[in-house]
Amino acid sequence: MTDLLLSTVIQTLVDWDTQIFLAINGLHNDYWDNFMQMFSGRFIWLPFYLSIAYVMFRCFPWRVNVTCLIVLALLITINDQMSGSLIRSFVGRLRPANTDNPISPLVHIVDGYRGGRYGFPSAHSANCWGLAFFIYYVFRRHLLTTTLMAWAFITCWSRMYLGVHYFGDIIVGMLVGVVTASLVYYVFQRSLHRMTETYKPYQPDAPHMYIPVMVCWLEILLMLILSFGYNAHTDTF
Repeated sequence: MTDLLLSTVIQTLVDWDTQIFLAINGLHNDYWDNFMQMFSGRFIWLPFYLSIAYVMFRCFPWRVNVTCLIVLALLITINDQMSGSLIRSFVGRLRPANTDNPISPLVHIVDGYRGGRYGFPSAHSANCWGLAFFIYYVFRRHLLTTTLMAWAFITCWSRMYLGVHYFGDIIVGMLVGVVTASLVYYVFQRSLHRMTETYKPYQPDAPHMYIPVMVCWLEILLMLILSFGYNAHTDTF
């Protein structure tokens, strides 16, 4: 009886997960195909990442920055290994767009992109939410935090729109990112207490604190404009 109830609950959750995914994936047109494919790219956000590093080096001593960058690299490595290798290989849940998945004929894909074989949890979600929360712990700036949360949310939405992740993949990836960022920052703080005490900007209202916010929204605005002329199916303008 208990096994039957558990099986029913799990199947219900899977059905809801599939319905949410298909609803989001079904909201497609050429314009949003272009935008979501650009937004989901990794290298397009390099200016945003560099702007965060710039603010760090403006606010904190160089030794703190070097340590922080090492910790960030460790955080991303942990998220990648947990999401992309450990959990995925153990759970083995097919991506929605994978041709072996029964729902794949219903999935809208862009430019033939289907991702890898397994997608639970989303490494994109784990990494962007991990970065968002770590930066929140470091800077404690409301506007920067809000921008990072919006960036992480749209990134996750793009992964479902592109047909490579279920809603459940995104939620679990987010939990992985938040938990690992919290644990890594806690250990970082406990191990290097004297150093982390300097993690307070010397100028609380310094203009350069807004640079990552402006860079992020300018990139998004540029993508919104370019999406009118960019063809995701041919990778040309």
